[in-house]
Amino acid sequence: MDNNTEEFYERLKAELERSNSWPDLYLFKFIVPTDASKIKQIEDAFDCMGAVIKTKQSKTAKFTSVSVDVQMKNPQEIIEKYIELSTIEGIISL
Repeated sequence: MDNNTEEFYERLKAELERSNSWPDLYLFKFIVPTDASKIKQIEDAFDCMGAVIKTKQSKTAKFTSVSVDVQMKNPQEIIEKYIELSTIEGIISL
């Protein structure tokens, strides 16, 4: 992980610790190239967590946005989930 990415996660964690009481609902938002296997990878990462997952294709159908509303224990768990999903080719975390 490069320094910019590491700094981003550190800032996000500090912000989450200040602004929320844990456990709390967290909304993950991702954009991926429209590919059933990539969307399934995201869905599988939240399997058995009680997540509400919504997908929406772009007008050109080249990309799909994936929103995941899920109860998370703490900011560190959120950071770990972002890192886990960052291995999906073409994923953009919002």
